[in-house]
Amino acid sequence: MKTFRLHLIRHGLTQANLDGIYVGSGTDPELCEEGRRALQELRARFTYPAPNTVFCSPLARAVQTADILFPTAEKKLIVPDLREMAFGCWEGRPVRELVHEPDFARWMDPSHPFTPEGAEPAADFHARCARTLMGLFEYLIKAGVSEAACVTHGGVIMSMLAQKALPQHKPEDWMADPGCGYTVRCDAAMWMRDGLVEAVEVLPLGYLDEQEEE
Repeated sequence: MKTFRLHLIRHGLTQANLDGIYVGSGTDPELCEEGRRALQELRARFTYPAPNTVFCSPLARAVQTADILFPTAEKKLIVPDLREMAFGCWEGRPVRELVHEPDFARWMDPSHPFTPEGAEPAADFHARCARTLMGLFEYLIKAGVSEAACVTHGGVIMSMLAQKALPQHKPEDWMADPGCGYTVRCDAAMWMRDGLVEAVEVLPLGYLDEQEEE
């Protein structure tokens, strides 16, 4: 049976990332110069797939990352549901300040659901991520596209894989460095029967080996 592969990639660095600012989908910073340079270095040193189809979050940092890492892709499709979670009233605030707020601790604890004003509820976010991952595979299966990339956000990747990937791991175990990610695969039977995918590689190829050597 035909197998379909999706390469999930986290966007590159923004200045907000470097400054420790809490940024979701409520703000839209571009890649900083350091982020662009780091992506170019990753692409020069390691191997990325070269699919013709790339799905992308609508946020600038993801779109710019896709343009750098997959410049030859013939089809780049913006998927609104690949956006990061919205953090509401906490958008744009330094994390070093938020960690001292009791409600922020509740927000970080999945056993005590709490949603800051204007934010996307966690349950809605996770449902969106799971639905979107399986929707991307539905597109591949119906279109007969055997391979595609998906440039999105770290939180989205962690949520998708914690819910839908084999082998099973906690969300934090699926954390990806900027410009890095995972290849997952699925066939039509697995998609229909199980609603799951299989994680098979860390991207870019060769990156994990270097990290383990260090």
